[in-house]
Amino acid sequence: MADVQTRAKRRKRGFERTSGLLQSKIREATEARGFSETRLLTHWEDIVGAQTAGMSRPIKVSYAKGGFGATLTLLTTGAFAPMVQAEVPKIRERVNAVYGYNAISRIHVTQTAPTGFSEGRVAFSMPKHDHRLVITEDAAEEAKSMSEGAQDEGLRRALEKFAGTFLSRQSTQTKEDK
Repeated sequence: MADVQTRAKRRKRGFERTSGLLQSKIREATEARGFSETRLLTHWEDIVGAQTAGMSRPIKVSYAKGGFGATLTLLTTGAFAPMVQAEVPKIRERVNAVYGYNAISRIHVTQTAPTGFSEGRVAFSMPKHDHRLVITEDAAEEAKSMSEGAQDEGLRRALEKFAGTFLSRQSTQTKEDK
């Protein structure tokens, strides 16, 4: 009997999504920083745009005593601060659209480290690398000879492209191994 009472409460609804199980914990963590809308954190790039999201990140929302509206604090680096400051009216308009009312009355731009956010790193996004592989002439010729048997033009081109990429990748890997 004691063994039954010490076990964790068993859910009787079957399988559940992980997001459903963690939703209350995530909401508690975000509300501790003043974010009543978690979408502001999770969809920051969609809300303010890719360019502004690459320069800034929301840190916290603070509410004044008896005041109207809240203050959104954004983190940015020193070089981007003037550009983010110029975007403040647009950011406020878009953030308030997420909340559905005039929730944010001020936006404070800071250049300091975000306290409590994984050791205060400031990098917002990594530069996107171009991972396209250049097909060598030898690989293109060999791929063309391999795909000659295909009668459909679209299929022949697709096979030629696939074989060229495969052979080029294979040749670069053997060069790296040497």
